[in-house]
Amino acid sequence: MSVVVVLSILLFLFSTVESADEFAVDSIVHRRPQLAGLCAQILQPLGYPCSEHTVQTKDGYILGLQRVSSSSGLRYQKGPPVLLLHGLFMAGDAWFMDSMNQSLGFMLADHDFDVWVGNVRGTRWSHGHIFLSEKDKEFWDWSWQELALYDLAAMIHYVNSVTNSKVFTVGHSQGTIMSLAAFTQPEIVKMVEAASLLCPISYLDHITAQFPLRLVKMRLDEVILALGIHELNFKSNMLTGLIDMVCDGHMDCNDLLTSVTGKNCCFNNSRVDIYLEYEPHPSSSKNLNHLFQMIRKGTFAKYDYGKLKNMKKYGQLKPPVFDLSHIPDSLPLWMGYGGLDALADVNDVEHTLKELQSKPELLYLENYAHLDFLLSVRANEDVYDHMIRFFKSLGKVSSS
Repeated sequence: MSVVVVLSILLFLFSTVESADEFAVDSIVHRRPQLAGLCAQILQPLGYPCSEHTVQTKDGYILGLQRVSSSSGLRYQKGPPVLLLHGLFMAGDAWFMDSMNQSLGFMLADHDFDVWVGNVRGTRWSHGHIFLSEKDKEFWDWSWQELALYDLAAMIHYVNSVTNSKVFTVGHSQGTIMSLAAFTQPEIVKMVEAASLLCPISYLDHITAQFPLRLVKMRLDEVILALGIHELNFKSNMLTGLIDMVCDGHMDCNDLLTSVTGKNCCFNNSRVDIYLEYEPHPSSSKNLNHLFQMIRKGTFAKYDYGKLKNMKKYGQLKPPVFDLSHIPDSLPLWMGYGGLDALADVNDVEHTLKELQSKPELLYLENYAHLDFLLSVRANEDVYDHMIRFFKSLGKVSSS
């Protein structure tokens, strides 16, 4: 495969309309050209009832949500709502990219959960902003901090208000960063019934992924910002050219996938063409910069603007940390992590566990890397059956 094609795969790893009146969208919203939505493109052709929803964040972004039911044809599920939170450079389609018996989104629907599919700002299934255009640099002025405190907060509140029920959440990679940060906030976590975290990340200072570490050392995130590149769209000629430049003479990029995620044992190579049809989705340069700050500083904290701007923004010289001990021990947690994961390193997962008040239920798979938890050919029996049993053990859904 070419560097560009392999890069597209690796970036994928990192990642009838019904709307409540309180989230109604004004007609001046800046939207993308109308395209068939996630429901029409992926779910409905396979026989899964699906409806499109929108929710507005406190800072004006319009997010797309999809509600998915069982292929049995039941419009409303017997089980509780579960919200799926994708990773970096991904969107809600990531939960449906494997076969129907291996993709978590399909499996949860078939187990009678009320499945809600989240799509953060900037991704192609979300819908813009109430007054900003995607051509405005201000549109991309956010990191995972805003995804946690605004996007996730708005999605959980919306699902909670529509279903009148606390929400189960499932996150992968960046979706776990968002979750752990958001759950430190009492007004958000009170709406959550339980959470499952695939490749949980709050600390990144032990990552072994060669390619990201090379980019961190080169300070490519800061270079991109200095060049005035605010949107990271790896389907653009500019950014694929930058990656080619990094690989040319600087490092061996022939096995780029492994150099980012670790050696995946069970990645479903037969579906690469399907993955590339949808992935990667855009993100912001600031988001990448924030993640690289975590690697450099070894902290789980808000975005670091520098001492002077930190003082103006936060009232202190250093950015405030997200204190994991503030996550209530009454919140049931399930975590799945792998011995070969080069991003969610075992040492960093153990650091996270030490800071939590509770003792999450754990699934450790020695031969799994970062991608395996989403796209393994054995995901159902290795990972998802365990997660679904955890949710059902809480007594909120039928065990049938």
